[in-house]
Amino acid sequence: MKTGTRLQQLPYTGNEKSKLTLHLFLQIIGKIRLSLSHRKNHWWYITEYVDTKGFTTGPIFYDSGESTFTITLNILSHKLEVDTSEGESAQFDLHEGLTVADFYKKLRGILSDFTISVNLLEKPYDLGIEESFSEITAYHHYNQDYITKLWKTFQWVDGVFKEFSGRFYGKTCPVHVYWHSMDIAVTRFSGKKAPPMLKEARISDKDAYTHDCISFGFWAGDDNMKEPAFYSYTYPAPEGIDKKPLQPDNAFWMDANGSPMAILKYNDLLTKENPRETLLAFMESAYRAGASLANWDIDELEVPSLRAL
Repeated sequence: MKTGTRLQQLPYTGNEKSKLTLHLFLQIIGKIRLSLSHRKNHWWYITEYVDTKGFTTGPIFYDSGESTFTITLNILSHKLEVDTSEGESAQFDLHEGLTVADFYKKLRGILSDFTISVNLLEKPYDLGIEESFSEITAYHHYNQDYITKLWKTFQWVDGVFKEFSGRFYGKTCPVHVYWHSMDIAVTRFSGKKAPPMLKEARISDKDAYTHDCISFGFWAGDDNMKEPAFYSYTYPAPEGIDKKPLQPDNAFWMDANGSPMAILKYNDLLTKENPRETLLAFMESAYRAGASLANWDIDELEVPSLRAL
């Protein structure tokens, strides 16, 4: 790896259970936010954010909208923290051996103490686990070293994605963490409505893909790709997009459920002299591949430098 960056190796293999333990923690927190937040387009009201200490929900309203509370996975101190606008605060330690069930019960206990009522579906989403959160004892693998490296990587990616986000005049989502798949993402929209999905499509997809979009993200690996990677896809995918060139040279197109997805492997990024500029170039090349074929007004949507105004 070249000097000049704080990025570190982030192996998926050997850390699967630690990643899944964190994923389940984030799903619990995210479902709490979902249960108390007013709907916003494209599920932007359920996500989490990378912040100075770890992962956070940001303010969530309760008590008929009179007060707010925030849940933070403080990775610096390895604690779960709940703070309210009424001045209440509580926390508990995050450590190896803390089961998902214990995490859930402790967090629900704090909310109960603060008279915060939450009604949620108490099962993981799309992880193949049928047990309720309060019953999951098989996952208790909070590896502080791995999770700290993962958070610091997300923190770096958050900054690059925000820089890229600022180059576009059109509708753009916040840079945020989707807890269903535990990826950090940012999405651009052309303003044009997408073709309606089939009636049997999942409600999560129907709301996410109401309009033409180009999305960019990073995830820490899974059983299909056993290493961290950056991705981009255009929805709907225009014909021939997978023939468009990508930067850098080791980025490539792959099939993802029948649709082309641009991929830049994290480990390949680490070999670059300037990882930040390389990632920005990857995102720009993937954007232009989709936007040009989908007839987006690229020039009108591009934010110029202040000197050019």
